[in-house]
Amino acid sequence: MLPRLFLLLLLFLNSIAGQAQLLDQAPESGLKSPRACISTHLYYLQDEHFSRDSSAVALAPIEGMSLKKRGKRAIQLKQIYDGLGVYFSIRKIPDHPEYFEDSTTRDHIYHVSKEYPQIYLERINGQWVYSKETVYAIPGIHQQVYPYGMDRLLNLLQGLGDNKLFGLYYWQWIAIIALFLIGVLFYRFMIFITDRVLVVLFRKLKLYKTIDAFILPMARPFSWFMVMTMLRIMLPILQLPARFQSLLMIALKIMQPLFLVIVIYRIVDLLGDYFAHLASKTESTLDDQLVPLMRRFMKVIVVIVGILFVLQNLDYDITTLLAGISIGGLAFALAAQDTIKNLFGSLMIFVDRPFQIGDWVTGSGFDGTVEEVGFRSTRIRTFHNSVTTIPNGQIADMTVDNMGMRSFRRYRTMISVTYDTSAEAMEVFVEGLRKIVQVHPDTRKDYYHVYFNAYGAHSLDILFYIFFKVPDWGEELRARHEINLEIIKLAEHLGIRMAFPTTTIHVEDFPGQPSLTPAPEAKIALEERMSSFFNPKKGH
Repeated sequence: MLPRLFLLLLLFLNSIAGQAQLLDQAPESGLKSPRACISTHLYYLQDEHFSRDSSAVALAPIEGMSLKKRGKRAIQLKQIYDGLGVYFSIRKIPDHPEYFEDSTTRDHIYHVSKEYPQIYLERINGQWVYSKETVYAIPGIHQQVYPYGMDRLLNLLQGLGDNKLFGLYYWQWIAIIALFLIGVLFYRFMIFITDRVLVVLFRKLKLYKTIDAFILPMARPFSWFMVMTMLRIMLPILQLPARFQSLLMIALKIMQPLFLVIVIYRIVDLLGDYFAHLASKTESTLDDQLVPLMRRFMKVIVVIVGILFVLQNLDYDITTLLAGISIGGLAFALAAQDTIKNLFGSLMIFVDRPFQIGDWVTGSGFDGTVEEVGFRSTRIRTFHNSVTTIPNGQIADMTVDNMGMRSFRRYRTMISVTYDTSAEAMEVFVEGLRKIVQVHPDTRKDYYHVYFNAYGAHSLDILFYIFFKVPDWGEELRARHEINLEIIKLAEHLGIRMAFPTTTIHVEDFPGQPSLTPAPEAKIALEERMSSFFNPKKGH
């Protein structure tokens, strides 16, 4: 498979290598148009009719700069074109002496490359030449295209000879093979660094989940990103035919940010796992809901920025795109006011934290447990087991009673006993109720009220006002159940009868029958019976 691909590559290079960027015919004398200027510059730098001085006349003369030095800069400019893969189509270059780009200024200027606006032609004294600004800027641009001493390596390779094979110089083939081998070795080296060194380091730190979730998935895209970065730096020294060089540069401009986006995407996952770990240690469950939402949001931002970066690398004017998006965004915002309101409502919920996942909340039209908080709405599981979805914008504007934020849960009831209960029995019974509160493990001990409170229509009413220290409603019901059972047992043990609404004809004495009113029992005997209730062994 690889030999076939290599053969196809050779045939492709051979087919395009012989294509001159401009006409093979010598340019017309004079620099009457932008086409004539560029033709003169590049024609005399070809191997068949190389003349540095003849090429240098296409550059604007500068006081104090010799023709030889201008010729050197003409060669550097051609190397810039070849390194960037700038392809000139002779028919597309203006041939009119009075050409101007901007109809408002009508200045006789022609820009060669959008990527480097410093490179442009201008008409001086009736002749079209590279501007003085371009002549001054050539060394700096050349340094950008060939950084880290790549220009010296290029000059060294070009000195190996002028022999060709399949349309390319021998030194180009050597450079291609060397660059391929360097790329493979560099890729293997980066894999070794990420797969071996970092894995060993994280294993020593006992971060095994991080290895599986982050290091291994990130190793290959990060290695490819580094390889693409290296190729983008070294590719200009190959001096391949302009069309092929341009295609390679476009591919690198796409692949390099693509792999970088993948790497950052993996980093977002790592940060998400880290913050999820931190959120699991907090008491608030809203943090657990916020982390996945922020992770998705950051991933969307990474993808959008990556797309814009790729477009910028491909020389698209992203400022115009962003301006169009902003105008469209304004129109969209006007049409989606409720959605934006819900989004800001979500932000207020996450910032203020009026409730968290699992809290029992009540409000206008809802009563239940918070199940999920999203960017647009909040889902509440009602006590009918249905799900109520409420826009966050509405929640931010309404009063929400968070029952889950209670430190204590109140229990208030009236314990009604019959009117035939004596004062001594009532006093002992009330004291027993307080004792129940004190010994129960889930009641608040520093604040409660148990008092004989009122005379009812059919009962003597005891106010039983206490608080439970429990985490949820289920535990509250369990605690209520236990307290209520203890109250019934105490009443049965003391002989206290619970009252209920009835209509009773009460006859105090009836001949031949004992009195219905129980004989008053001594308080000390009642106290002994209550003591035996709370301490059965001792009472027995």
